[in-house]
Amino acid sequence: MPRRILQGTVVSDKMAKTVTVLVERRIMHSKYKKYVKKSAKYAAHDEGNACKVGDVVSIEECRPISKNKSWKVIEGRGSDGKPVNVLPFNPTDVVKAAPVEKKAAPKKAAKPAAEKKPAAEKKPAAKKETKAKA
Repeated sequence: MPRRILQGTVVSDKMAKTVTVLVERRIMHSKYKKYVKKSAKYAAHDEGNACKVGDVVSIEECRPISKNKSWKVIEGRGSDGKPVNVLPFNPTDVVKAAPVEKKAAPKKAAKPAAEKKPAAEKKPAAKKETKAKA
């Protein structure tokens, strides 16, 4: 199945490696037969932070990169018309960090066992007397 490609304008570049792209499309209203603008914002991955606010970019659908981000920037043109150098990104190439080995906590010195009293020194438990019913 081919991946969708949309074209839009960057409206925010405040996040690291992420841009917000506003995609506008025109659809015909079913009843009035008039064209209406619809817009949607997409969070897209920008590997090199190359895109700035006002750039026109093409974004391609990809597997989810984070909770809200499942698009990546594939090409772009600056507001002056010059092409933007967009780094390629393949989500499957992301290298996971090696697991960090946990350091063993230093062992504490064993506490000496509490001295036990001999059985003769122990006090016998007091027995409760119950009243006999007559």
